[in-house]
Amino acid sequence: MESKAMKALPDPPEEDDREEKVYGNVLAELESVDLPLGTTLRSVYDDQPNAHKRFMEKLDARIRNHDREIEKMCNFHHQGFVDAITELLKVRADAEKLMGQVTDTNQRLQEAGREVTAQTEEVIRCRLQQRNMATTVEKLQLCIPALEMYSKLKEQLESKRYYAALKTMEQLENVYIPRVSKYRFCQIMAETLPKLREEIKEISMSDLKDFLESIRKHSDKIGETAMRQAQQHRTFISAMQKQASLGCTKPLYSLNGRTPTQHNGLHREEGAEEEESEEQVLTAQDLVDFSPVYRCLHIYTVLGDRDSFENYYRKQRKKQARLVLQPQSNMHETVEGYRKYFNQIVGFFVVEDHILHATQGLVTRAFTDELWNMALSKIIAVLRTHSSYCSDPDLVLELKNMIVIFADTLQGYGFTVNRLFDLLFEIRDQYNETLLKKWALVFREIFEQDNYSPIPVETEEEYKSVISRFPFHEAEIEKQPFPKKLPMSQSVPQIYTQVKEFIYASLKFSESLHRSSTEIDDMLRKSTNLLLTRTLSGCLQNLIKKPHIGLTELVQIIINTTHLEQACRYLEDFITNITNVSPETIHTTRLYGLATFKDARHAAEGEIYTKLNQKIDEFIQLADYEWGMSESDGRASGYLMDLINFLRSTFQVFTHLPGKVAQTACMSACKHLASSLLQMLLDPDLKQISLGAIQQFNLDVIQCELFASSEPVPGFQGDTLQLAFIDLRQLLDLFMVWDWSTYLADYGQPTSKYLRVNPSTALALLEKMKDTSKKNNIFSQFRKNDRDKQKLIETVVKQLRSLVNGMSQHS
Repeated sequence: MESKAMKALPDPPEEDDREEKVYGNVLAELESVDLPLGTTLRSVYDDQPNAHKRFMEKLDARIRNHDREIEKMCNFHHQGFVDAITELLKVRADAEKLMGQVTDTNQRLQEAGREVTAQTEEVIRCRLQQRNMATTVEKLQLCIPALEMYSKLKEQLESKRYYAALKTMEQLENVYIPRVSKYRFCQIMAETLPKLREEIKEISMSDLKDFLESIRKHSDKIGETAMRQAQQHRTFISAMQKQASLGCTKPLYSLNGRTPTQHNGLHREEGAEEEESEEQVLTAQDLVDFSPVYRCLHIYTVLGDRDSFENYYRKQRKKQARLVLQPQSNMHETVEGYRKYFNQIVGFFVVEDHILHATQGLVTRAFTDELWNMALSKIIAVLRTHSSYCSDPDLVLELKNMIVIFADTLQGYGFTVNRLFDLLFEIRDQYNETLLKKWALVFREIFEQDNYSPIPVETEEEYKSVISRFPFHEAEIEKQPFPKKLPMSQSVPQIYTQVKEFIYASLKFSESLHRSSTEIDDMLRKSTNLLLTRTLSGCLQNLIKKPHIGLTELVQIIINTTHLEQACRYLEDFITNITNVSPETIHTTRLYGLATFKDARHAAEGEIYTKLNQKIDEFIQLADYEWGMSESDGRASGYLMDLINFLRSTFQVFTHLPGKVAQTACMSACKHLASSLLQMLLDPDLKQISLGAIQQFNLDVIQCELFASSEPVPGFQGDTLQLAFIDLRQLLDLFMVWDWSTYLADYGQPTSKYLRVNPSTALALLEKMKDTSKKNNIFSQFRKNDRDKQKLIETVVKQLRSLVNGMSQHS
C-alpha cells in the first residue's frame, strides 16, 4: 500500500526540471533539419518506460505554442496584406495601359529596324566571308610550301634524282607537314612518303643490280685496259733503264697518268702500242658509270640502312668474284683463254679499288685484302692445274708473260703478288720440262736426218759456215786444201746450235722475274744440265740402241760425242756472256756435258763390241764343217775368209776412233771369235770329230792368227792380239802332234808347252775322236799297231779323267 501511495505521489520538482530539459533538447533536435531523426527518436524510446507518453505530451504542447505564435503573426500582418492587394488592383489598370504603349512602340521600332537588320545581316555575312577568306589565305599560305615541296618531290622522282627527293622528303616531314598536319591531304601525303621511300630503295637497288651486271660484262675490257697500261709502263721503265745505261742525261719520256708516252724518236716494239700510247689514258670510270653505286649508297645512308646495303654489295661482289675466278675448261688450249681470264680478274679488282677510294666505307681495305687472298689461292690453284696441261713451251712462255703483267698490274693497285712469283718458279720447272720434250723431238729429228759421215766442205765459205755454227779448231785440218772433210757429221753443229737455242728459250722465261743475274745464271746452267744429262743423253742412248745403227754409224757417234764434249766449255762461256756472271763464282753451277758425252761414248763403244760380236756370230752360223771328213781341203773355209775380210774393212773405219777404243774392239772381236770357234768344237750336239776335220779347223785358226799378226788396228805390242787364239792354238797342236806324253808330264808346270789346254776340254774333244775311231777306223794307217793305239787312247782318257776329277775335288 505504501508503495502504491508512493507511486501516486507526484515527482519532485528537481526531476521535473530535468525531464523538461531533456525533452526540450529532443524537440530542438527534431526541429533541426541537419541532424538525423533515428538517433533522436531512439533516445526517446530508450529512456524510461513512460518516456514516450511524456514525450508526446511535450510534443503536443510545443505544437500548440507554435500554432499560437503563427496565429499572432498572421493577425499582426493581415491588414498590411489587405492594403497591398488593394494597391495592386489599382496599379493593374496602369500596367495594362503601359503594356499597350510598349507593344505599340515595339511594333514601330521593329518596322523601323527591319531594313537596318537586313543590312546588318549582310554586313555580318560579308564580314564573315572576309574573315573566312583571310583565314583561307592564311592557311593556304601555310599549305602552299608543302604542296610545292611535294610537287618538287614528284618532279625529282620523275627525273630519277632520288637522293634530292629523299632530302625533299626529309624537309616535308620535319618542316612543312607539321605546320599543316591537321589537314587530310597532309595526312595522305605523310602516309605516302614511306611508300615513296621504299619505292626509291627498290629503284636504287634495281639500278645497283644493273650496275653489278654491267661491271661483270665490262670487267674484261677494264682489265684489258689496265694490263695494257701496265705493260706500256713496263716498256717505258725498260726504255728509261736502257737510256740510263747508255748515259743519256736528257729525259726522253714523260708519264701521262699511269701510262708512258714516247718522244724524241724513241719507238715501241710494236706499232699498235705506239698508237695506243697516243690515245687518252682510260680509267675504270671512263668505261663504267659508277653513279648507281654512289646514288644507292647515299640513298641507303639517308634512309639509315647503310649497313644492309654494304652487306648486300659485299655479298654480291663475293659471288661475282667466284664466278670470275671460275675458268673455262679449255682455257689451257689457247693464249686468249688465259688472257680473258686475267682480264676479268684484273677488271674486277680495279673496280673494287676504285670503289674503295671513291666511297667511304662501302668496301674496306680489309675486305678487299680478304677478297684478294681468297682469289689468289683460287688463281694459283687454277693456273697450277691448267698450266700442267700445256705441252707447248711457247704457250707456257706466253702464260708467264701474262702472269708477270697481271702481277705488276695488281701490285700497282696495292695488292700483294709474291705468291704469283712463287708460282712462276713452279711454272718455270714445267716450262723447262716442255722445252726438254720439244728439244727431245728436235734432237731425234737431227739424228734421224744425219748421214753419219764426215762433213764435206768444198770451199772456204762452207768451212766458215760450219765453224760459225760450231767451235771447231784443228790446225791439221785447217792446213788441208779444199775440198776436205771435217771429222764430225752434220748433226754436231746442229746439236750445238740447238743447245744454244734452248739456252735462249730458257732465258726468255727468266726475264722479268725480278731475279739477280746470279740466280738467272744458276737457272740457265741447271736447265742446260737437264738438257744435256737427260734429254740429249737419252736421245743418244736410244739412238745407239736402234737396230739400224751399224758399226760405221756407231764409230761416227763416238767421234761426234768427242767433239761435243770438247765444245762444252764454249757453252759455259756462252752462258757467262749472257748473264755476266763469272764462272769462278763460288756458287756457279758447272755443266755436266763432259759426263753426258762420256757416258754416251761408252755406251756406243759397248754397242760396237756387241754388234761386232753379233756380226761374228752371224758368220759363225754360216760355218758348214764336215766333221767326219778323212782329210782337210787344204784351204781355209769360205765363211771364215769372209769374216776376216769384214773385220779388216771394219777396223779400217776405226782409224778415226781413239786408239784405245779401236784396240779394245779388235781384241774383243778376236777373243769372241776364238771363244766361238772353241765352243763349236765342244758343242754337246757334236758327237764325233775326225782328224781331217781337226786339220781343216786348224787351217781356219791359222787364218785367224795371220789376221791377228797383221796388226789390223795399230798400237798393239808384239803378239798381244795373237794371244786371243792361244788357247785354241795349243789345243789344236796337242791333237795334231798327238803329244799326250808331254802334256801329261808337264801338266801344271808354268813352263808347260800346253799350259792353256784345260784337261776337261781335251777330254771332251778326245772322246769325240775316240768314238769316231771306233766307227770309221780313222787310225787305219796304224792298223798293225791298232791295239797299242787303242790302249794309248784309253790310257790318256783315264789320265785326263783323273786330272779333271782332281781339279773338281780341289775346287
